[in-house]
Amino acid sequence: MINFKKKFWFITIIFLFLSIYVKTFAVEKLDLNDIHIGRDDAPIKIIIYASLTCPHCASFHLKELPKIQEKYVNTNIANITFKDFPLDLAALNASKLLKCVKKNDKKKFLDEVFLKQSVWGSGTTIEEINQNLFKISSNHGIDEIDGGKCLLNEDVENSVLNSRIDAQKNYEINSTPSIIINGKKLEDAPNFKNIEKQINKEI
Repeated sequence: MINFKKKFWFITIIFLFLSIYVKTFAVEKLDLNDIHIGRDDAPIKIIIYASLTCPHCASFHLKELPKIQEKYVNTNIANITFKDFPLDLAALNASKLLKCVKKNDKKKFLDEVFLKQSVWGSGTTIEEINQNLFKISSNHGIDEIDGGKCLLNEDVENSVLNSRIDAQKNYEINSTPSIIINGKKLEDAPNFKNIEKQINKEI
């Protein structure tokens, strides 16, 4: 009986150690950084604050962003950082899943979320919306089980919420999309023409 007890406690200790290790390792594997495209030494730094449920953000991402990338990012004039500014719970959950996707798939996930915004966002409950989002995240390595864990991860949620807090604190942002160019908030409508005009002032 004594040997059995010793063996039981030994196995229990090992199990607890492995549980802690696996949990820690899982957190360490997450890349909580923002999506960044373009050369780090580009003279023009563009930050885009967006809510993933915002129709104007989707329109900007799909129609205006490709023009900016072609003229300024691909020519090493500018780099772009995409930051979270969720306006509702659905956007918060979408941004959390974005954080959990592997680094090389983040931009593809973001593109698909905006492209299919009207589809996944059409759920009548947050549970239905989450299921719709899992269908998209499963295309980028996050299935429903991992997606559920991601939505409950406090580190991920804090990363997204802190992005919004910093945006309000540093740039007084209260709507999306909001564009920051070399530390200055674009006050005009967020489109290629106005962004081009602001970049020309900075070059």
